[in-house]
Amino acid sequence: MCSYGPIKETEIVNAVDNYKLRKMSREASAKNAVCYDPAQFALGGIRDANVRSGDNVVVIGLGAIGQLAVQMAKKSGASIVIAVDPIEKRREIAGKYGADYCFDPTACDVGYEIKRITGKMGADAILETSGSVQALQSALKGLAYGGTIAYLAFAKPFPAGLWLGQEAHYNYGKIVFSRACSEPNPDYPRWNRKRIEDVVWDMLMSGYLDCSEIIDPVVKFEDSAEGICTYMDKEQEKSIKMGVTFGGEE
Repeated sequence: MCSYGPIKETEIVNAVDNYKLRKMSREASAKNAVCYDPAQFALGGIRDANVRSGDNVVVIGLGAIGQLAVQMAKKSGASIVIAVDPIEKRREIAGKYGADYCFDPTACDVGYEIKRITGKMGADAILETSGSVQALQSALKGLAYGGTIAYLAFAKPFPAGLWLGQEAHYNYGKIVFSRACSEPNPDYPRWNRKRIEDVVWDMLMSGYLDCSEIIDPVVKFEDSAEGICTYMDKEQEKSIKMGVTFGGEE
């Protein structure tokens, strides 16, 4: 079984809430199950950005949500997928998952590179998951005329530096604040949170999405507190989403 909950040995779940308790086959990937939550937000972002076959798509921020969005964009038929993150390991994994180009935003002008790669057209859709003010500015610069930015990040207040002048207005872009768990869904009543949950669960359990390199490292339960301190705070460059095993489980 798979469920939401804190990291502890025993969890009581209300089985009536389908999104809180899911049945897994023995053949299904436990690492894929751990990505049940980020996959929902990745799919919500893909839909809110209106990603279609042939589009040029950019994903900024390559945590679990961003990595899954890269896969979904490529599998949706995107012509070019560009992935952006300052952490080298995350860029390498995005490349394995289908990104055609990967950029370090600390080493280049990302907005310029998007325009260069797309023949000055820009990106039809940009998914921004990082919450960085520089990332949003790069998205505004790299967006195609009339394109859409799906803003998935739950950002803190921005410091000075966001310019909603020339780049934003000239590209005539749209910013959609994307949150898969908010109701009603923009495509309600056809789509709601439960449908998103059901769809991504099928994607994960069937192996359509691959989370084998997203869940890394995997630590034992008794080492989880130290692991969180290390991989989510001190050494973020070594991890995307940490997994925890209980007992003899792998």
